[in-house]
Amino acid sequence: MGNTSKRALGRPPTNQQKQPTDHLILNAATSLFLKNGYKNISVDDIAATCNVTKATVYYYYSSKTELYTEAMIQLMYRIRQHMETMLSKDLPLRERLLEVATGHLKATVDIDLDHFLRETKDVLSDEQIKKMHDAEHYMHDVIEKAFNEAMDSGEITAVNPLFATQAFISLMKVGNYRNPDNTPIFPTIQESAEQLVAFFWNGLFQKN
Repeated sequence: MGNTSKRALGRPPTNQQKQPTDHLILNAATSLFLKNGYKNISVDDIAATCNVTKATVYYYYSSKTELYTEAMIQLMYRIRQHMETMLSKDLPLRERLLEVATGHLKATVDIDLDHFLRETKDVLSDEQIKKMHDAEHYMHDVIEKAFNEAMDSGEITAVNPLFATQAFISLMKVGNYRNPDNTPIFPTIQESAEQLVAFFWNGLFQKN
């Protein structure tokens, strides 16, 4: 009976199994890449952060580029989930867009996703680049869906939903712009979000 309480040989203690190893590696890699960029992080850095061997990292991810690609894809999936939650609320579209803009600006104040995509365009394979672009489109698709639903319900006037989506996303990127002295355009994230949503709304839906 005493033997049944023993863990299998080589298996880590239960308290070390709360998070699967591949998830642990992926989450650590995401944090390191976002903080330091792709080029400044090595597989050794990721392994050390996870307290695993370099071989363990390569067991789950065949290369640094594969790990980076998966990290960025999962990041965009999480962003989509957050936006979908906000856009599913029973609120006027303008209020939901304001919530999305505010959340996006808070989450990306120190993150430039476009920079990460540009930084790695010369090291990623065509397939990896396509996967990231597909994930980016999937992330934006939830906003386009909200515009389509608002048009169907008569809440907003007819507009090209893809154009509206890309215009809104572009404005959100402007929201985190920094002047040469590193000061933002507006003093607070909330004001930035309100200004960009007002600019967007008045430009496309001034009659609503």
